[in-house]
Amino acid sequence: MDEPLLRREEYVQKVLDAYRHTPGTTGTVRRHDRRLAAQLHQRGVPLRAVGNALVLAAARRLLRPASAPPLATVRSLAYFLPVIEEVLELKVSEGYFQHVRRRIQRLLPDSSIPPSSR
Repeated sequence: MDEPLLRREEYVQKVLDAYRHTPGTTGTVRRHDRRLAAQLHQRGVPLRAVGNALVLAAARRLLRPASAPPLATVRSLAYFLPVIEEVLELKVSEGYFQHVRRRIQRLLPDSSIPPSSR
């Protein structure tokens, strides 16, 4: 299913909002985050892929063994670039990412996770 084309400003704002609300991030957007979001728009990276990557990375960070050392807070959207690239190549249904979103909601009921970009 194709996504509607968004103006650059709208796309950038949606990416930054999703990043800001991703568990494990500082919730702060910096200039380089804004620039990276604009580059993702320029590359034509679907908003859905960015949102799914943020959720997948957040789940991986949250669902680590209890004995694992704690991870530092994510301070840059660039942290998620490898996962965005991974999601672009995955052949997984949208239902999988909805499952991951629900799993995070159960772990962090008061958190705001990146919404599905439907």
